[in-house]
Formats: sequence, structure tokens, C-alpha cells
Amino acid sequence: MAEGNKVTLHGAWPSPYYHRVKMALKVKGIAYEYVEEDLMNKSPTLLKHNPVHKKIPVLVHNGKPICESLVILEYIDETWKDGPKLLPQDPYKRAQIRFWVNFLHEQVFEALYSIIKTDGETQEKALQGLHEKLQVLEEGLKKFFPDCSKPVVSENVGMLEIVVTSILGNYKAQQDVLGLKVIDSEKTPLVFSWVAALVDLPAVKETLPPYEQYVPFLNFMRQTFLKPPTA
Repeated sequence: MAEGNKVTLHGAWPSPYYHRVKMALKVKGIAYEYVEEDLMNKSPTLLKHNPVHKKIPVLVHNGKPICESLVILEYIDETWKDGPKLLPQDPYKRAQIRFWVNFLHEQVFEALYSIIKTDGETQEKALQGLHEKLQVLEEGLKKFFPDCSKPVVSENVGMLEIVVTSILGNYKAQQDVLGLKVIDSEKTPLVFSWVAALVDLPAVKETLPPYEQYVPFLNFMRQTFLKPPTA
């Protein structure tokens, strides 16, 4: 790591928000030190760096902390000019990326999270909501990002690809734990083929937690959420 250009990333391995930053650093080829945080016992350093939300990820660049995953991704892209761009130069294209990134971040992730923490009719309704949102994404991809139907290569990994893989990149583990079709390849074939191609890229494979590690974590999450309240 170059002198005077120290980068430290505070994260937690199951967090999709942490995966985004890790992937961006990998795509850009930025060396960094990693600090794994125990979210049940957060370090004084994390609390000092992010006193507002007290959450990971936090990127510390030359002693200056940057918080919130999407803010960090833009900071990385603006600070390190070398390597692939995470956002396009054209203002309109950049605005479209930001719009769909926020749609994924706020709506798709929330719908998926609702499926993980519920069962029965509530879960069925949440699954329907997720599929509806993925159909909206499907139409958006056709209109604004026709290139995503072409073969995906590492050079094409930008902010949109990073965020979608942080949410849906572990869809196989999610489907096996939930016993549900998270991405319906018939209803949203473009989304399915796009995500399936992205998860085969080295930068994504090396970032997301492996299936064998993620399945027990998801099972633990569901057990925690579905545990009946104690009297």
C-alpha cells in the first residue's frame, strides 16, 4: 500500500453493504486493510468513525471516514481515477444508473428481506412483491441498459452490477433455504441471465461469501426472525 494513501475497510462478512465496497475496491485494484466487526459488540473505532448510524461499512482513507455503502462507492470512483469507472461520464447515463441503484437498494432489497424474515401468507405476498419489482427492473434493463443482454465481462462491472450482485448474487443459497424461486427465469429472463452471468465473474466470486458459508447464516437468520416471542 502506497505511503500516504492508507485505506481501511470496516465490515462484517454477511453484509451485502460490505460486499459492495469490497467488490468496488477489487474492481478498481485498490489495496486495503480489512477490519471484521462483531455487530453485537461494535469496536470503539467503528463507533468513532460512524457516530450517526453506528453501522458498517466504513471506509477510512488517510484517516478520514466515509460511511454508507452507496456514498462510499461514489467516493471510490471519484478518488481513484485509474481502472474501470463505476459510473459513466455522461450525466444522463450516470443519472439512470443512480436511479436504478436506488431502486435496487431500497425496493428490491427490502422485498427480499421481507421474504427471508416471514413465512406463510405474509411470505407469499412478499415474494409476489419481489417478482413485481424484478419485472419493473426487467423493463428498465431493456430500455436503458440493452448491453446487459450481451456477454458480461469484468470490465463491465460498475455500480449497478455491484449493487445487484450484492443483493441477488447469492440467489441459489436464498432459493435453497427459502424453498422459493427468488428470481423467476420465465418472468424475468433478462434479470436472471444477467445475474447468473455476473456471479461467474472472478471479482464477484471472490467477493460474495461462498454458498457453504451463506446457507447456515440464512438458516440462522430465519430461525431468529421466526422464533415465537417468549412470554
